Amino acid sequence: MKKLTLLSLTLLFLACGTAKNVKKDYAKAPVEKYMNSITPDDLKKHLFIVANDSMEGRNTGTEGQKKAGKYLIGQYKANGISFPPPATDWYQKIPAAYMSKSYSPVKPGDSENIWAFIEGSEKPNEILVISAHYDHVGTKNGEVYNGADDDGSGTVALLEIAQAFAQAKKEGYGPKRSILFLHVTGEELGLHGSRYYSDHPLFPIDSTITDLNIDMIGRRDEAHKDNGNYVYVIGSDRLSTDLHNINEAANAKYTHLTLDYTFNDRKDPNQFYFRSDHYNFAKKGIPIIFYFNGVHDDYHMATDEPQKIEYDLLAKRAQLAFVTAWELANRPDRPVVDKDGK
Repeated sequence: MKKLTLLSLTLLFLACGTAKNVKKDYAKAPVEKYMNSITPDDLKKHLFIVANDSMEGRNTGTEGQKKAGKYLIGQYKANGISFPPPATDWYQKIPAAYMSKSYSPVKPGDSENIWAFIEGSEKPNEILVISAHYDHVGTKNGEVYNGADDDGSGTVALLEIAQAFAQAKKEGYGPKRSILFLHVTGEELGLHGSRYYSDHPLFPIDSTITDLNIDMIGRRDEAHKDNGNYVYVIGSDRLSTDLHNINEAANAKYTHLTLDYTFNDRKDPNQFYFRSDHYNFAKKGIPIIFYFNGVHDDYHMATDEPQKIEYDLLAKRAQLAFVTAWELANRPDRPVVDKDGK
């Protein structure tokens, strides 16, 4: 090995110091590469585990749901993603009493939200939440209700979106804002997990810039039986014109889905805007988007099985959530709240 002269050592030190201070040009980030790391095959692999009979339908507070939660945590660990630093572990524990209703015969056990976190590089105190519920309805009359679409599809989409952001971070393109991946419990019993988080947030509510909520994105409904290249978008314009435009632009640039706003109509009789976990964020004035494929014949039936999922559609819809999240995490300004949410 050659001896280094003093001049050589000085130049090497300066070069190394300069390299450490070089910032990546996010305009050149290979966003499509990270988006395309969300694949049908990976989603299928995860979902056949999350929606397996061994999870016993993931009913709130049961051992089956807790087993599914441990699988999710294992995947985050495998991708080098940790729980958020203010927390001491992966769980936001929710007592059964919080979820029980005096008039309901269903009395759940203690349960947990599960959270994972990628800290922002420039605005770490601004938080983007991406949410999905990982509970379902358990077993009925000896049949396991696996909830592959509801909401196994959103649950595994979160895993894949997180790994895409983790890959980007490893390559020098970590998000500028922090991202909280939030798997909530108790949705089927009354949006309890998201309500608990919004009432007991880990980060201040006013630092939360948006919630992207994913609930049922693996199938198609009767209205789109001949063309599955769509997703229902609900709530994107209720609080923020910015958020609506960001999602539209991301789709136009990357995923080219038909964005169907049928259920965003204030007069729509289904009132889906009030029926999934995003609503507990919207109530606090946080802009939201609810991604949804609509209901189908297997909705809340024992026949909602992973072999019925259209994994190419699931991947494309998860990719839309990812590229919208990418823009939200990295743009100069958070979405402006310019509407009242009504």
